[in-house]
Amino acid sequence: MGPFVRLVRYASVDSPEMTRRQLFCSTLTLPLAAQRRRRRPNIVLLVADDLGYGELGCQGNAEIPTPHIDSIALGGIRFTQGYVTAPFCSPSRAGLLTGRYQTRFGHELNVVGTKNLDEGVGLPLSETTVATRLQEAGYATACLGKWHLGTHPKYHPQRRGFDEFYGFLHEGHYYVPPGQDGVVNHLREKEPPYDANNPLSRGSSPITEREYFTDALAREAVDFVDRHQQKPFFLYVPFNAIHSPMQAKMASQSKFAHIADEHRRVFAGMLSSLDDAVGRILGALRRHGLEQDTLVFFLSDNGGPTAELTSSNRPLRGGKGQLYEGGIRIPYLLQWPRKVKPGQVNRHPVISTDLAPTMLAAAGISAAGATFDGVDLLTQSQADRTFFWRYGRNVALREGRWKLVKQGAGAFQLFDLERDGNETKDLAAAEPETAQRLEAKLNQLNQQMAAPLW
Repeated sequence: MGPFVRLVRYASVDSPEMTRRQLFCSTLTLPLAAQRRRRRPNIVLLVADDLGYGELGCQGNAEIPTPHIDSIALGGIRFTQGYVTAPFCSPSRAGLLTGRYQTRFGHELNVVGTKNLDEGVGLPLSETTVATRLQEAGYATACLGKWHLGTHPKYHPQRRGFDEFYGFLHEGHYYVPPGQDGVVNHLREKEPPYDANNPLSRGSSPITEREYFTDALAREAVDFVDRHQQKPFFLYVPFNAIHSPMQAKMASQSKFAHIADEHRRVFAGMLSSLDDAVGRILGALRRHGLEQDTLVFFLSDNGGPTAELTSSNRPLRGGKGQLYEGGIRIPYLLQWPRKVKPGQVNRHPVISTDLAPTMLAAAGISAAGATFDGVDLLTQSQADRTFFWRYGRNVALREGRWKLVKQGAGAFQLFDLERDGNETKDLAAAEPETAQRLEAKLNQLNQQMAAPLW
């Protein structure tokens, strides 16, 4: 029958079998698998960095195989209209981990370079992360990878709900130490000094890592699963792949000799390594018999910067940094074998703020008093929803089929995403009443938001 656990049942002091008012115990045995069915689910959140909408096999890319990531879609739900709350890394992560529009609390703009070192720059301490809520409910928690929500000690992941941290705090990092063999580099002439004042750390202690960083994250994630298989855990793995700098393992890049563009070959190698890492993490869940009882999410933090990385957002318009679909609509996958039917394709609009309420509902955790800008994806309707975005002077609103968007100083544009998902035909002049109604609603929501903190 496999491994067993011992459960101790204590008799009541009023039991007729008690003679000297002493407690006795009897032992019962249950299969470990049965005991696991009674516990809260594990939760694994896998986040790619700058991955374009059209780059996975399950999203239509036949050029670069991604079988492990695709298996999440095959084993659960692929959301074809999944959004994040911002077109850049840091604000997107703030919305993801809080379940709230980051513009509600001023974490609106991205953070790069030495700005990361400012004491006032980071996820405001007024906000509670989903990691904190899970940790307080008894979950083991870990953040492995890219943080990008503040470098000052008060913003450290281990003060924001994570028991363990391995990774870096800024917007990017080299995948291997400079000069290391076995890696193909395709760096820009003026590559940002990602590693300056931005060491890899375990907890708060700087370390030296020689393994290709995507592989190292898989190693750390597997180790976390190995050590915490007996209790519910929340494992957050924000990969830096496939964010610049462009560095791929020779072994991974060599699989794509058929791709003529060297830059694209390096990207393919990086994406292949990311897929392998996801496969190792999913494999650890299977090895310990945890796959059925683990809720797994995979998404990207924003759209791909095609010119920089070659990351494709096809067939969407625009990319990273824009509020057109290519900047905020991303691969969005979910699986939970025990609860979710496999092979589903969900075409309703959903957003990254839905993850926090979905996780807490799955874990049976009440978040009394919390106000989320999302819904439980597994029990609540996703129809008739309104989404809001603001990034500096760029604003957008989606309501049903309609999307209103303004980039910078430009005029408002109106698109019918049911008929024109690529945002090619501006209908603002043809549908003035719809445009005016959505603009009034956008302005109303905009007034609820806070001013940017930096």
